[in-house]
Amino acid sequence: MKRIVTYFCSIAVVFMIFACDSGAEKRGDSAGGMGGGVVRTASVSTMAHFALPAAVDGTLVDSDEYQGRVRLINFFATWCPPCLEEIPNLIELENRFGADGFSVIGLSVDQGGREKVKKFVKKMKINYPVLMADDKVSSEFGGVSGIPVSFLVARDGTLLRRYMGYVDHAVLERDIQEVLQP
Repeated sequence: MKRIVTYFCSIAVVFMIFACDSGAEKRGDSAGGMGGGVVRTASVSTMAHFALPAAVDGTLVDSDEYQGRVRLINFFATWCPPCLEEIPNLIELENRFGADGFSVIGLSVDQGGREKVKKFVKKMKINYPVLMADDKVSSEFGGVSGIPVSFLVARDGTLLRRYMGYVDHAVLERDIQEVLQP
């Protein structure tokens, strides 16, 4: 019995290391070493359409509702430490740039169900929509192999950046301001 428990604990640790990309990709960026995740051009050229249930009330949210806005699509999970570290920054970015045509959209990859994510959203006082991601949407964003991972999307739906791992607030702020400029 002890051997079985040890085996499952080992598997859980390995899973957490690989499933939650907690910064193995933190190597600085073009902001002069401010820290943050790797910033790459997105692997797909336009944002895929999706319609997913909201974590809070289960209503279907269609990505078309955000056309014409700059978007930051953030894949996360409630149990992922770098995801938790990033959320206050995302809340602040939504507050700061929301009136200028910017939206954060959280896509939860949690497997525990909507109720768990709903409680988390309320506890963290998240001010942006949090939707329940599925395998299809993860695949359509070029495959989400670690979290957090975020995508900066232009007003026309072009995927501009893919941020892997935790990204420093200053990097996101700079990139968002650049895209929001007329």
